[in-house]
Amino acid sequence: MKPRGHQKAKKTTINVVSLFSGAMGLDLGLEKAGLRLAVAVECDPIAVATIKANKPRLGIIAKRIENVSTAEIKTAGKLKRGDHVVVVGGPSCQAFSTAGQRKSLEDPRGIMFQEFVRVVRELRPRFFIMENVPGLLSAAVKHRTLAKRGPGNPKLKSNEELGSAFKRVVTAFEKLNYYVAFDILNAADYGVPQARERLVLIGSRNGERITFPTQTHDRNGKNGLPTWTTLRSAIGDLTRRKHEYRPFRRLKARRLSRIPQGGNWRDLPKRMQVRAIGGAYKSWGGRTGFLRRLAWDKPSPALMTTPNGNATCLCHPTKTRPLSMTEYARIQQFPDSWRFSGSTTQKYRQIGNAVPVGLGRVLGAVIKKALKEKPRRAARGKVECRSAKLMLKLKKTKRTYVNPPRMRRYPKASTLSRWLKGKPRIRNKEVEAYAAVEVRRLLAKIILNTATPSPPARFRAIKSTNSAPHTSGQAVKYTNRHPVISPHF
Repeated sequence: MKPRGHQKAKKTTINVVSLFSGAMGLDLGLEKAGLRLAVAVECDPIAVATIKANKPRLGIIAKRIENVSTAEIKTAGKLKRGDHVVVVGGPSCQAFSTAGQRKSLEDPRGIMFQEFVRVVRELRPRFFIMENVPGLLSAAVKHRTLAKRGPGNPKLKSNEELGSAFKRVVTAFEKLNYYVAFDILNAADYGVPQARERLVLIGSRNGERITFPTQTHDRNGKNGLPTWTTLRSAIGDLTRRKHEYRPFRRLKARRLSRIPQGGNWRDLPKRMQVRAIGGAYKSWGGRTGFLRRLAWDKPSPALMTTPNGNATCLCHPTKTRPLSMTEYARIQQFPDSWRFSGSTTQKYRQIGNAVPVGLGRVLGAVIKKALKEKPRRAARGKVECRSAKLMLKLKKTKRTYVNPPRMRRYPKASTLSRWLKGKPRIRNKEVEAYAAVEVRRLLAKIILNTATPSPPARFRAIKSTNSAPHTSGQAVKYTNRHPVISPHF
């Protein structure tokens, strides 16, 4: 018999309650991190078929989340009192996506986060992870089309201002009395062959400190990190396979054949550009999704649910066809053995909506680390941004965007100011200026190891605990009025 001191420590099991499971990219990542998948809640019959085909022993509740009770979840997941539980999910994001119509909370899909909140409130898990598109941060409660903004239109209401939807989300989380931290993570920073940004909110019932993962890869290989994983490394060995995809229409294929790797519609001759993208030619913005051909030596851009669409084109680097189903799954890091149910269109939708498996894995590591932290009663009920860079971006959020002067009925800037009721478009300048000083000070300390001026005395000092240049390690409390800089607890 081994001495008592040499006995193996009992492994802590963290049970995952998966809501809006889809094709289970996030869940597979959490499983890779050592968490246990307990139950999946999914109402789409095609996604349910995918889950059953790959996880036949997993408890599945094939119902709309509105009709699912927490008692049902406990039974299906075989959860007992005292179990460590993390509720995870990504409520439908199309309502907030910049690629969609941005109906926000007016869209029935936009209020699914309330069902997520309900499950957390009733189940009281130890942690929760909610992910969504970054567009949620700038969405308005009530969407107003660009054509109806600016001078000559009714004044802007508070619920039509950018960011008003996220304020409601924050209020809902504050009422849970959890500590909640949020940040935007780029999957490419963690070895995923895809530049896909996701807004991640992680909640802790006991107030444990949440430390977001330090990036393992860098776009340019800075600070000794490897460069982003390329598309070639993910799908380069699939060239001889038979591929399943929906081909481009003949005219689109002819235009794409003239576009080089990494290019898009802008690489066409000027005379062809207007006809190639139609009315979008006169709009403003990047429009990079039109007639886009990918490059072998870069990661894939964020996968879309329709890779052959007009504004969501994802053409193979050397072949004039959309990325195939197998290539899609590889980029999202699904195992080659993972089977997707449904038609080609339905498979694209499932894979395109998934969270990359690699990003799920690093989020699982965050939960495991947080479980070892000390409870902090004073932190409960607070919602904080964990990135100074993101906080500055939030502070610079305009009340709304309007068409450029050439597209407005009244192009003068003074007329626009009166329509905006004279309010500044960038608010809380003092806090913003301080944050800029703090970011410079922290970067100087980390990178240059030089002394820089201290921030104003009326602000408390903030200690950085992360060495990665993309985050300062500071916390920013987000309220319905404005973010307030605060130190770590």
